[in-house]
Amino acid sequence: MATKKVYIETVGCQMNVLDSELVVGALRRDGYEITDTTADADVLLFNTCSVREHAEEKVYSALGRVGPLKRARPETVVGVLGCMAQKDQELIRKRAPFVDLVVGTGQLARVPELVEAVRRTRQPQYALSLGRTDAGRHEVEASFVSFDPARDATMRPTPFQAFVRVQIGCDKFCTYCVVPTTRGPEQSRPPEHILAEVRQLVDQGCKEVTLIGQTVNSYEFAHGDGRRTPLSALLAAMHDVPGLDRIKFVTNFPKDMTDDLLAAVRDLPKVMKYLHVPAQSGCDDVLKRMKRLYTAGEYVETLARCRELVPGVAVSSDFIVGFCGETEASFEKTMDLVRAARFKNSFIYKYSERPGTKAAERYPDDVPDGVKKRRNNDLLLVQNANSLADHRAQIGTTVEVLVEGPSKRELGKQTHGPQAAGFGVMQLTGRAMTDHIVVFDGTARLTGRTIRVRVEDASSFTLYGRVPTGEHVGGAAAVAVIPDADEAPAYPSPLDFGPPSEATLPGKRIGLPVV
Repeated sequence: MATKKVYIETVGCQMNVLDSELVVGALRRDGYEITDTTADADVLLFNTCSVREHAEEKVYSALGRVGPLKRARPETVVGVLGCMAQKDQELIRKRAPFVDLVVGTGQLARVPELVEAVRRTRQPQYALSLGRTDAGRHEVEASFVSFDPARDATMRPTPFQAFVRVQIGCDKFCTYCVVPTTRGPEQSRPPEHILAEVRQLVDQGCKEVTLIGQTVNSYEFAHGDGRRTPLSALLAAMHDVPGLDRIKFVTNFPKDMTDDLLAAVRDLPKVMKYLHVPAQSGCDDVLKRMKRLYTAGEYVETLARCRELVPGVAVSSDFIVGFCGETEASFEKTMDLVRAARFKNSFIYKYSERPGTKAAERYPDDVPDGVKKRRNNDLLLVQNANSLADHRAQIGTTVEVLVEGPSKRELGKQTHGPQAAGFGVMQLTGRAMTDHIVVFDGTARLTGRTIRVRVEDASSFTLYGRVPTGEHVGGAAAVAVIPDADEAPAYPSPLDFGPPSEATLPGKRIGLPVV
């Protein structure tokens, strides 16, 4: 009997990447193999995002491309999973009638069962959670099940890095955001379940765990006997897991940045000295319309407290430009905040009106697209200048880097030969304890190891370094390749660098976030 094959594409956030890993792992236990070619697949899955219109249109475009394949091979199962499935439900099959599965974020555990139901009945299958107003909170919570099965190291791009979900859902209800609808009420996982998963990952060779949640620093588990476990206590418990080298957590909500959490970041050596704290705007009027629950001044105070309590911490942020009612004066306040804040980096997006959000109901999308584009570019210029200053301040320092593998440039040119075998010198990439991207020369055998790298140059995006001659880690010698001192290092565009995505690894097709 021929092996069944599954193809999956992922659009969206890190939570979606984890969901895809877990869905494919469950299908593998049912006898499926993953393929990176749609033509070879018996099951085609699209794990979706609804945060921006562009992400949704990307999915519909992908569905359009597989339509002819479905017509030629009607037995192929096509499924839409995740946030778009939960939000749009029957609308998906109106635009793409050949879709067989529509499975929301809270029902992903049922994907293998539903695939077999389609095969057996040849009828479309829906698995969706309750809407926020369809029932009482406890019933709605129960319909959003956290999907956290046993982990399979072969489903991750690298066995030494993994995401771990600590919470699902969100109760913040920012007016521009669909997540409280598509992922349901905020629920924290029991700490003992999280710790068991972390120990299993370490046993599989994992060295770095990233805790993820919609507002991860609001994590707090109520045990039912009066005890509560906040994120700071969870970090302390994880810190004691032998074999775990690094702990990171994203994304944080500014008002939930407590002193005990910052003390944990400062005092626990395994916790990365990095915080992602989205501001979204520097204008109080815009923040109020967004329902962000803080003022720009309060955000600045939070930022100052982070840097005071965690010396040397790197902070990144998110911004939305062109939100409803944003004037030039409003935007200039955001520019002022970014100039003063000195973020390591920022993710900047044009506002995209989403149906079903309070912003779409209450406010006109009144900033022209051309203005949004110009503001996006203007803010990016300010941030890039800050990033360059931040990165150039690292020149001359030595940082500890977890080696993730060949850089994107290296992957583009090395497909075979001694470099691919791990013996030749190549350009590698990894991240420092402050989450800075670092590239340097070495051998592929260093992948998965933590080494010291001396920073010798920097761009707005990347630190460029060399491994000190004679550095040995775990029996593997690092190779130092030092450029001529009279010449500036001839590095390509920094945008070419970064860890390998799943799409570039042989035998895998679990897409990284695309937004």
